Amino acid sequence: MSAKYYANYLPKHFDNFDCLKLAPGIYVILLFVLRAYIIWIMSVTNMRDNVGFVQWVYPQTALFYLNLASGVIGLFIVLILSLRRPKAKTWVRTCWQKCKFLLILALIFDLTIGVLGYFLWQLQSLVWILMHFLVVLSAVAYILSSKRFTINIAEFPEALPENNTRKHRKTKGLEID
Repeated sequence: MSAKYYANYLPKHFDNFDCLKLAPGIYVILLFVLRAYIIWIMSVTNMRDNVGFVQWVYPQTALFYLNLASGVIGLFIVLILSLRRPKAKTWVRTCWQKCKFLLILALIFDLTIGVLGYFLWQLQSLVWILMHFLVVLSAVAYILSSKRFTINIAEFPEALPENNTRKHRKTKGLEID
């Protein structure tokens, strides 16, 4: 990539593989897509009442289970993010290139589940559906307009040359011979 893409970033914006760190908004979007899993983990760790927290956040438990289904794509994206390393398998590299599409698909699937829950089973109010739509619309707009996320998708971590790594360790006093 051209240096002009990286002109606005400081060294703290890069990871150990000299790749630009993932845009912070993407993590927020993943939290939104995975909110049912986060609620589930919080309810499981509550030793006194395992379903009380779920029922408090999701008064209609059917919507909770539907959000678990819609979060599966988000779980797959988290898997791809965790496997994004040098010398990764070909399928990880291929899926990483499609990560923007997958994240938008996860948001649309989540919205579809919410809309179906509203119209077929009357699980939420119209105000909830409109707010959900606005959140999904703004998240999709962020994904499509984020230059940092576009750079993240275009690059993939590569192993750094051994000489640079050894020099870096020597300057920090970590080299052991």
